[in-house]
Amino acid sequence: MVDIISKRDGPRREDVQIKRLVEQNRATITRLADQISSGAYSARKAPREAPKAQGLIFHQVTAGSPAAEPDPHVRISLNGRVVIVDQNCGKQLHHIGEIRSKNGLDVFVLATRANGFFSPVNEAIAEALFELDGTTIEASGSEEQLAVAIGARLGFAG
Repeated sequence: MVDIISKRDGPRREDVQIKRLVEQNRATITRLADQISSGAYSARKAPREAPKAQGLIFHQVTAGSPAAEPDPHVRISLNGRVVIVDQNCGKQLHHIGEIRSKNGLDVFVLATRANGFFSPVNEAIAEALFELDGTTIEASGSEEQLAVAIGARLGFAG
């Protein structure tokens, strides 16, 4: 047997019947909902009094504080991302590269198109850090040394 369902104007007959059943039993449904929720259902539906201000309220609209000069710092995250961040606000300024594992060794990979990055670093940063691309990181303290070396090549503290 095949049921042909066509779109008609107006609500379906079943929907109309259910709405009528719910409306006829609204008092019972509300009573049961209050019983289950310990009265929270009706309390949530009750109109609330709007908060009133006490005393005078002053709003001073200013243009905001001027942005501080960025204080760049090299950060190496736990997942191996090497980025330059502004120490004043924590905002990432540049994504420099990653620390990847190759043949059991951790290697710094500069963010260039040749290394498979979609958003490479700009030319000035790439030229300054070109020699560090592929540098092996041997000990856990070497990450800090890498950050210091990157900062020194870019002209700020690592």
